[in-house]
Amino acid sequence: MYSPSLKNKYRNDVVPTLKEKFGWTNVMQVPKLQKICLNQGVGRGVADKKLVDTAVQEMTLIAGQQAIPTISRKAISNFKLREDMAIGCKVTLRGDNMYEFLERLVAISLPRVRDFQGVSDKGFDGRGNYTMGVTEQIIFPEIDIDKVNTINGMDITFVTTAKNDVECLELLKELGIPFKNQNK
Repeated sequence: MYSPSLKNKYRNDVVPTLKEKFGWTNVMQVPKLQKICLNQGVGRGVADKKLVDTAVQEMTLIAGQQAIPTISRKAISNFKLREDMAIGCKVTLRGDNMYEFLERLVAISLPRVRDFQGVSDKGFDGRGNYTMGVTEQIIFPEIDIDKVNTINGMDITFVTTAKNDVECLELLKELGIPFKNQNK
């Protein structure tokens, strides 16, 4: 049966390393990645609905599973926004799709970022989750640069079972996310 290589790395390498590092006695104490949420807001989608449809198609290509449009909950007249209007798209990855996306993100997409020095370690929420922003969707090889009309960024949120930011940081480092080397 097929299993992503990053999932095998987690089981065989990351769990024993974290268990030893934090002094845990039980394997179930080791934090794990629950899901990865991709979110893209399309501000100009208010004026042109085709931009949201294009964003959904691109997000589906990037994630490897169907993305859904996000809908506004209330009307805001200053932004010319009405209730129930599509304003972005999102997708939540779990299981094998999650590990495959993470592997592609670390090995292929992040090195394609211009002047890349590592991922910032400022995106932790205090509860063991991490959010990072990507400024251009064209870093993903699934996107054909010639067919892109507008450059959109996206947020990538890693939801873990870690109890604090230190455990989450160590888990994500062990999974291969290249954080900036900052001395604190």
